[in-house]
Amino acid sequence: MFSAVVRDTKHRATVLIAFALVYVFWGSTYLAIRITVAHIPPAILCATRFLVAGVLMLGWCSLAGRKIRVSSSDLLKMAVIGVLLLTGGNLTLSWAEKYVPSGLAALIAAATPIWILVLDWLLFRVNHFTPRGIAGLALGVIGILVLLWPDLRERGNELSRLELFAAVGLLGGCFSWALGSVLSHHWRRRADPFVDAAWQITFAGLGNLVFVFVLGEQHRVLWSWQGVAGIAYLGVFGSWVGYTAYIYLLRHVSTAKVSTYAYVNPVVAVLLGWVVLHERVDRFMLIGSTIVIAAVALVTQAKTKPGTPKLPDDVAADETSAQ
Repeated sequence: MFSAVVRDTKHRATVLIAFALVYVFWGSTYLAIRITVAHIPPAILCATRFLVAGVLMLGWCSLAGRKIRVSSSDLLKMAVIGVLLLTGGNLTLSWAEKYVPSGLAALIAAATPIWILVLDWLLFRVNHFTPRGIAGLALGVIGILVLLWPDLRERGNELSRLELFAAVGLLGGCFSWALGSVLSHHWRRRADPFVDAAWQITFAGLGNLVFVFVLGEQHRVLWSWQGVAGIAYLGVFGSWVGYTAYIYLLRHVSTAKVSTYAYVNPVVAVLLGWVVLHERVDRFMLIGSTIVIAAVALVTQAKTKPGTPKLPDDVAADETSAQ
């Protein structure tokens, strides 16, 4: 009895620490990406960041006695999840931040939990939406339109069009991130969270490397100490610390609760962008961010009608064999 209480207490403490790491460090990565892409092309930034972080992390896991050899089925799942999260999601974010302020990028990304909840229901029938949830989705769309209104109003300006295109592209990246998060939560893998994250990061690095050569960025890179420092910060605090904590949470906490990082990250990002880069904080950002966060909270709390879970094939097979 006592040992069970101790285990439960340790688990709760680990979950709280993981949430704190994701909240704080991922909030700061928006600023770090904004600074780094001013010196390093986005695909090279992501390929270097994830390949170095992933390979070193796999090496550490091996030295620590963790089993890094996994089944081909688990390896395929890790590759899909890693590419969706860190190529489709993070590369898009890095490119968008060449044109969109870091604070605004974080606010647009605050709509990610809405994508997660929609995909959770569409793919796995985990929950059914209530009228409150539908109202929250509509409110989220309104909030994003408010955030983008200055760019929509000034479409005659070329830079404004680039910002608008980047912002819309970022929404697609949010969808990719949400899909990867939902699959990560529902796809059972037998590797421990550190090995799981290490393989995902490594596959994402390879995926981003493909874009380096497709876009020809290897011919345009000029290495500088600011760029290298940014990659180092993102590799350590964004990938090793933040991403590992995120994957741990996805395996131990519901996707709805994990997605609450989107409430906190914009606050951290806007504050750091305002303090360090003197980015604008106008009434559209304040009003739009309030609407988006309210919409996310509304949709999250509206998940009150449980549905019949649609189990992945591997989980269904495990349950069938156990009967």
